[in-house]
Amino acid sequence: MSLARLAFLSLLNRRLTALLTVAAIALSTCLLLGVETVRTGAKTSFADTVSGTDLIVGARSGSVQLLLYSVFRIGDATANLTWESYEDVAARPEVEWIVPLSLGDSHRGFRVLGTTPEYFQRYRYRGGRPLAFAQGAAFADLFDAVLGAEVAERLGYALGDEIVVAHGLASFTDHADKPFRVAGILARTGTPVDRTVHVGLEAIEAIHVDWSRGAQAPKGARVSADAARAMDLSPGAVTAALVGVKSRLQIFGLQRWINEYPEEPLLAVLPGVALQELWAIVGVAETALVAVSGMVVATALIGLAAMVFAGLDARRREMAILRAVGARPGTILGLLVLEAAMLSGAGAALGLGMLYGLLALARPWIDSAWGLWLPLSAPGARELALLAAVIAAGALAGLPPAIRAWRMSLADGMTLRT
Repeated sequence: MSLARLAFLSLLNRRLTALLTVAAIALSTCLLLGVETVRTGAKTSFADTVSGTDLIVGARSGSVQLLLYSVFRIGDATANLTWESYEDVAARPEVEWIVPLSLGDSHRGFRVLGTTPEYFQRYRYRGGRPLAFAQGAAFADLFDAVLGAEVAERLGYALGDEIVVAHGLASFTDHADKPFRVAGILARTGTPVDRTVHVGLEAIEAIHVDWSRGAQAPKGARVSADAARAMDLSPGAVTAALVGVKSRLQIFGLQRWINEYPEEPLLAVLPGVALQELWAIVGVAETALVAVSGMVVATALIGLAAMVFAGLDARRREMAILRAVGARPGTILGLLVLEAAMLSGAGAALGLGMLYGLLALARPWIDSAWGLWLPLSAPGARELALLAAVIAAGALAGLPPAIRAWRMSLADGMTLRT
């Protein structure tokens, strides 16, 4: 009888204990691979927060800071980009398109972004996917607003509802005399777009025409919404701009020109490079997640070793009979190690199957709820390496009890204990 068949029949004889051990290893393996899948998906989604944009331009600061306030709506710019400089960048022959971004106001805890309708055409995420409207459309009127999916869901807004923008981020003063109408609601993207209220660039100027140095004009001197429509609402400055070039070969030349712009200190960053820098800062949590899931697997494998150890006393006579019929000590050692490897292999395979089953069921819901896309594809090199590590660790976990059985004498095994 081959050693593999003997190990299988031995496990079959102890099927209940073996199945419980396989289940424990399967659950821990599913957790380990699930964490790896979520980690990879989160990193990919993070890197795809903005795609199709070649450069982000703003006042000179740090690349991560520029990315944070222009894309993630976190923090504030140290200075604005003047409209003259914006037009100079837009006039460069390398530029195919440019979209202005104006930040500063808020609405019930959500950032308000002033931009142009082209923003909804040019902004891309998750490898080039465009923004889509779940309801309504882009700005058709000066005081139209387009809400991100999370804003509309959490605040309960529908098309046609009226909203009032607050002045600044933590201000008790609002622009109640110039309310906005919800003209569109974007589909969920899993990006900061979901948490943003979008209004027209001219609307940002309109709600601030009667403001000076952070203070609003007296009540009798304020400009009404109708009067603001007749005014020149050309912006004097914007916070940042998204830029697309005609050829990728021109990116670095345009970036150098912007960074050396003589009229004012500007900064142009490549979104992908800045995202990698930011991930290096916030990605420490992924190491902790992998470590925790690794500890769960280690706990299951310790349970495997404990099971084999606990069964040694009950199997003393079995080992002695095997020795009596000619099995060498190395055969006994190999039998127990092989049993442990088979248990861990079955657990790893079952864990992989459980992961794919859960992904198939939960993936659409995870995408719609959080915008996190988890690919359902064949295991990659890293996943296969993790599975191999689990099986190898299981075989190693079976080695100490196997060594103990190997050292048992024939007489000890045949001795009846009371």
